[in-house]
Amino acid sequence: MHAHVEIELCGTRLWLLADRAIYWPARQALLVADVHIGKAASYRALHQPVPRGTTAATLARLDALLAAYPCEQLIVLGDFIHARSGRAPATLALLQAWRQRHAGLRICLIRGNHDRHAGDPPGGLGIEVLDEPWLLEPFALQHEPTAHPHRPVLAGHVHPVCVLRGRARQRLRLPCFVIDEQVSLLPAFGEFTGGWEVMPDAPARLYATGDGLVWPLAR
Repeated sequence: MHAHVEIELCGTRLWLLADRAIYWPARQALLVADVHIGKAASYRALHQPVPRGTTAATLARLDALLAAYPCEQLIVLGDFIHARSGRAPATLALLQAWRQRHAGLRICLIRGNHDRHAGDPPGGLGIEVLDEPWLLEPFALQHEPTAHPHRPVLAGHVHPVCVLRGRARQRLRLPCFVIDEQVSLLPAFGEFTGGWEVMPDAPARLYATGDGLVWPLAR
């Protein structure tokens, strides 16, 4: 088990990072999916008791990854801002301060279902917004995990998790990567996100993440 695992997908080296992101060395790109900025704020707007500080924690994790890996671009595979009600002034101020710390970084967002409802990020953040698929050789980068007719897909949306079961009926849910020649899935990056248990058929590969480590799961 390591802080990252290097894989080859369609002839391309990718690093699966323990902090639920992919590093693409050849393009010096960091890929994340389902960041859901402002989700907790949108829940509080509905008078639901949820934890505070999740946006700051998510941005701090992005800071750490951008400091650890040489990045020319950050690619978000959809659902950057959770909802219009989550665009609270305090949340937007955190985002603006974070963006200023990475002023030279190219950031591309592929619109997801939540982005379409929340609206594009404020123009002052300098984020390029694209519709799916974004064809970036050799992949089709998408939010929705649907097959592309000609290219392997990297996507998000479903927040994949795996369930590890012990002999004494223990159950542990962990975010995971699903790596497949047709459609590969990234785990949700955001702090305040749920998960959907995936049980893909072979030859898909599962890589679990937890406690600062990432490791392949035997099938």
